[in-house]
Amino acid sequence: MKFADRIEKLPPYLFAQISKKVAAKKAEGIDVISFGIGDPDLPTPTHILDALHKAAEDPANHRYPETEGLPEFRQAVSAWYERRFGVMLDPAKDVISLIGSKEGIGHIALCFIDPGDVALVPDPAYPVYEIGTMFAGGTSYALPLSEEHGFLPDLDAVPADVAHRAKVLWLNYPNNPTGAVASIEFFERAVRFAQRYDIAICHDGPYSEVSYDEYVPPSFLQAKGAMDVGVEFHSLSKSYNMTGWRIGMCAGNPKIVDALMRVKSNLDSGASQAIQRMAIAALEGPQDAIAEHNDIYQRRRDRVVDALRRLGLRVTPPKASLYVWAKAPAGMTSAAFAERLLDEAAVIVTPGNGYGPSGEGYVRLSLTLADDRIDEGLRRIAALPALA
Repeated sequence: MKFADRIEKLPPYLFAQISKKVAAKKAEGIDVISFGIGDPDLPTPTHILDALHKAAEDPANHRYPETEGLPEFRQAVSAWYERRFGVMLDPAKDVISLIGSKEGIGHIALCFIDPGDVALVPDPAYPVYEIGTMFAGGTSYALPLSEEHGFLPDLDAVPADVAHRAKVLWLNYPNNPTGAVASIEFFERAVRFAQRYDIAICHDGPYSEVSYDEYVPPSFLQAKGAMDVGVEFHSLSKSYNMTGWRIGMCAGNPKIVDALMRVKSNLDSGASQAIQRMAIAALEGPQDAIAEHNDIYQRRRDRVVDALRRLGLRVTPPKASLYVWAKAPAGMTSAAFAERLLDEAAVIVTPGNGYGPSGEGYVRLSLTLADDRIDEGLRRIAALPALA
């Protein structure tokens, strides 16, 4: 048999590779500590689980859901955006449910990209932006993110001929993998850029509720003109520890939301209504758990940053996200450093070049493992000779 070219060109998914490495070491009887994947270790709050239990018993939730999501879910999303960001959304037109934000991120390229079209994709970045573009037959133009520029793309450096061919600009703040943040002023510059070249902006914002040191991340939709040019992908995964339940949303420009609904209606059957009921309970119920979880993550962040600095590594404490983005030791590539930690300490970190060429020279450490495992992992790293 002969597979499609897109399958032959598809690189191994970064986190699937990490999972395989962990499994291989465990098969050898080795205790592996993984800082690799941003999957919250804290449980989903009890009141949210209670809503799922109740919804699961309702026969109405045993049937096919509607692609766009329950009206009550879309209303809950709209009300949350108004409370949290002061953004007014029409729940009937400006919001659609997703089977986790990753699904929507992958599908939306089909709304804009024809073969030969261009998507402007940050480098380093979440791999799905580029992969979705490739599946749609398009080409990604990399926007390098450098530490010197706060890991923000220099939109003025995009050649005019590339900008005129581009259909989509991807942004992601708070950022994965760097932990960088963006201001509303930056988002407004991005809106003006999109208006100049007739480009849609897709902002991936699942880490807006994971922040530290009293920093409060904005939404892209707060920027003047944002609703005219773009949408924001969001998820309950990181905010409420719901990665396994697969529920998220896309909100913003109604024409873009409608296009995504048309794609999704032909490719999936929507998010489970019982899980949408669960999400409603999360959005409308007590929000205390978010601050409690952030306190835990901030303490972990501080321990990781302090330990890495004591080892001579350069790292800036992130204001938000679940990750620490650390400079690899001088003279070592990202992959070589990650390989050494795995081979000599049975510790997994993610090499920065897995997110794109501009991630070379860095590694990403996730804060989503128990405190005692973090401490043991840092102890193992510190025990390595001549690390930095």
